[in-house]
Amino acid sequence: MAVSVPIVGAVCGFWAVVAFIVPWFIPKGPNRGVTQWCIVLSAICCWAFWGLNYLTQMNPLIGPKLSSNQISAIAREWVGIIILNNKNVLNYCQC
Repeated sequence: MAVSVPIVGAVCGFWAVVAFIVPWFIPKGPNRGVTQWCIVLSAICCWAFWGLNYLTQMNPLIGPKLSSNQISAIAREWVGIIILNNKNVLNYCQC
């Protein structure tokens, strides 16, 4: 999974707007400061959660452990290949 600059920029921009612009539109009242900080901290936490999940999916520490039967089934369904004895590959068309 490569870094998608437009998606990363859009998500970061969205959370920046939520954190820095939205608090200015909170109506005046006795708890305005608390509400503003709640919005800012929520935006920071959501952005950090999204960012950490995005980064861990880019470079996972542990890959999936699949048996040869599972790999054959996945190859057959997704790619349209039949794997025989993990050596011979027989291509077929689903046309």
